[in-house]
Amino acid sequence: MSDTNGYGGAHLLIAFLAGTVAGAAVAYLTAPGSGRETRESLKGWAGEVRGKAVRVPHAVREAYVKASEAAKTAFVEALREAASDEKAG
Repeated sequence: MSDTNGYGGAHLLIAFLAGTVAGAAVAYLTAPGSGRETRESLKGWAGEVRGKAVRVPHAVREAYVKASEAAKTAFVEALREAASDEKAG
């Protein structure tokens, strides 16, 4: 029987990112400084995050393609090894 709770790596990543964003928001809101300084700082930070977030879907797609190619190669090699073992044995 599998010992899993139904949560995968994607759930863990999303939870981690949500926690990071929440922690950053609390840090900015509780940091000493004027409201104007805090807003300007948040705008700059949001712009940086937006720029990085745009690249995420492409990076995930690339990782998926590479992983599926590696899995296919590994499967074909294992299949060939099993066939050669079967012929030898």
